[in-house]
Amino acid sequence: MKLTSVLLGLCMAASVAVNASTLSSYAHLYDGLPFDMPVIDKPVFPANTVSLTDFGAVADGKTLNTEAFANAIDALAAKGGGTLNVPAGIWMTGPIAMKSNINLHLDGGALILFSPDPDLYPAIYTVYEGYEAYRAISPIYGEDLENVAITGDGVIDGNGAAWRQVKRDQMTPPQWRRKIKSGGILVNDNVWYPSQDYIDGEKIRECEDGIAKLKAMTKEEAEAIKRFIRPVMVKLVNCKNVYLQGVLFQNSPAWNLHPLMCENLIIDGVYIKNPEYAQNGDGLDVESCKNVIIYRSTLDVGDDAICIKSGKDEDGRRRGIPTENVIVKDCRVFQGHGGFVVGSEMSGGVNNVAVSDCQFIGTDVGLRFKSTRGRGGVVKNIFIDNINMLDIVGEALLFDLYYWVKNAPKTIPPVDETTPQFRDITITRVSSFNSGIPVKFNGLPEMPIENIKVSNSIFTAQKSGLLSESTGIVFDNVDITSASGAAMTINNCSNATLTDCKFTSPAEEKILYTGKNKNVKVK
Repeated sequence: MKLTSVLLGLCMAASVAVNASTLSSYAHLYDGLPFDMPVIDKPVFPANTVSLTDFGAVADGKTLNTEAFANAIDALAAKGGGTLNVPAGIWMTGPIAMKSNINLHLDGGALILFSPDPDLYPAIYTVYEGYEAYRAISPIYGEDLENVAITGDGVIDGNGAAWRQVKRDQMTPPQWRRKIKSGGILVNDNVWYPSQDYIDGEKIRECEDGIAKLKAMTKEEAEAIKRFIRPVMVKLVNCKNVYLQGVLFQNSPAWNLHPLMCENLIIDGVYIKNPEYAQNGDGLDVESCKNVIIYRSTLDVGDDAICIKSGKDEDGRRRGIPTENVIVKDCRVFQGHGGFVVGSEMSGGVNNVAVSDCQFIGTDVGLRFKSTRGRGGVVKNIFIDNINMLDIVGEALLFDLYYWVKNAPKTIPPVDETTPQFRDITITRVSSFNSGIPVKFNGLPEMPIENIKVSNSIFTAQKSGLLSESTGIVFDNVDITSASGAAMTINNCSNATLTDCKFTSPAEEKILYTGKNKNVKVK
């Protein structure tokens, strides 16, 4: 009897352990995950539900419903939280301040349209592009919250065209004519600005110490260049248990979604869209976050699409919070500067990231890892599998440690805390057809790109590939076809092994060796 009781107790304990691991709707994403990561799930909200119309909101596309949103959220918060239901219609509003335990839910046909009036968006001290400074408050904003969600089948539109500058050659002639007729300021018949304060802000940034001046600005000085410090559309800072599901997020003034220092973040089935010409029109910038799932989502944007960051230079190193434990699965990207991107603001480090089953079609770069001297930070333990790419304009696979560098120094600087590192990255089953360049590894001589393994992959491209300033590189069963020049140039590399690879090009020498290479083996 006692033995039976003990065995029954052990079985029950085992059952509880199994059930705990399968309670999450996303538990299946952890199968075969090559690093330890807590199993997370979407937050649960109290059963309280209110409608936006209960608070006097009007869906005519012109009535300002800022107060109605605020009152509805406050009423729910007073009850301990719940769901704010936004019915079908066009709901014009100013900024929406999220609170803990609130689910902002959009019915099908619901469109939240943010007012273009800059006076509604006061400057607050926050983080953008990796450094701390004043920025116009985001249309949707929350800080130090727990259990926050934006869900449903509706649309959130940031009215970004009223904030961004645009160049003539970025638009079609009809688009440009409509832009000119909308007002604003035209400079040299080539660049359209929404206002003079944008031009004033741009002049400050273009100064030799422009970033330092922007960082040192007072709130009043920042308010004077409000259009230039245009906001990220959705910004959630230091929040826990964040869930974004189903909604179309579009037309942001700057970046579209920017979770910063968040923990337990799930982004599932969203559509993130910006015009191709949107200045700084990133799709998703996950910065210094922990335990993240990005799943079944589509992006079509004007800058980097799915981007992993952790702060910039001294500000990022001082914060010292990496982005870690990230699953990216079953996503697709159309326009964008990069499909999946790490950097260039990665000064706090990035580790434990798994990217799989994604498609990138027509992006400027496919898999993009970028940084530069001065950043510091370590990017490691990245695992990429089953990525299919078509018509990538530039590099299908890029490691670039000279991001935004015009003239490299003649002398090699010493390695210190400002030296960025990319190492221990595994890439398998990548297929890329008709890219500009198949692969490009461009490391630093003082800190080569290290321990990158690419296997069971195929690349066809117009130009040659490059392995430069890299060590411990392994290519296993990789097929590279170049329409011009050598298929691959190897420059200043050490301890590289290329096994069962096929290189096809019109050049007599399929692999070109330059610089000083050491222990490079082609088997």
